[in-house]
Amino acid sequence: MFKESVAGTKCINQDTVLHPPRRKKTSHIATERIQQEQIDASYYFSDEFQPNLDTEGPTRYVREGASHYELKKLRRGDYSPELFLDLHGLTQMQAKQEIGALIAACRREHVYCACVMHGHGKHILKQQTPLWLAQHPDIIAFHQAPKEWGGNASLLILVELDDPIYR
Repeated sequence: MFKESVAGTKCINQDTVLHPPRRKKTSHIATERIQQEQIDASYYFSDEFQPNLDTEGPTRYVREGASHYELKKLRRGDYSPELFLDLHGLTQMQAKQEIGALIAACRREHVYCACVMHGHGKHILKQQTPLWLAQHPDIIAFHQAPKEWGGNASLLILVELDDPIYR
């Protein structure tokens, strides 16, 4: 009976296509230019400025005018970070420079989502990192990372890219 009911059917080919992120190939970039990008990006970070961040719940921020849905997608883990920055063992000055370098690298390499691992430690970098990120004009949003990328010891960030295909 089953053979009679399925007689004349055709196999369906799997047609779901997954596209990898579009990235432009970068050629060798002069080290002076990379160092200047790092210095320029860390220029935005001030220790005196206190942005208005929510203190209840997980660490999160969305830039004014950006979609709150992006923050929700970060929280759910819809974005996979392509670059990781580990701040363990760094001083505040070194951490600021490395965060600046990460943002510059994200823009240069066309990476939309990255992960900053600040750790727990004495809670100095854990408290300062969100304050610095909220000051940078290229940061669209950040949220405490899901457990698979560090949980409450790291942040997932979304970086604004110049390329219109990412908007």
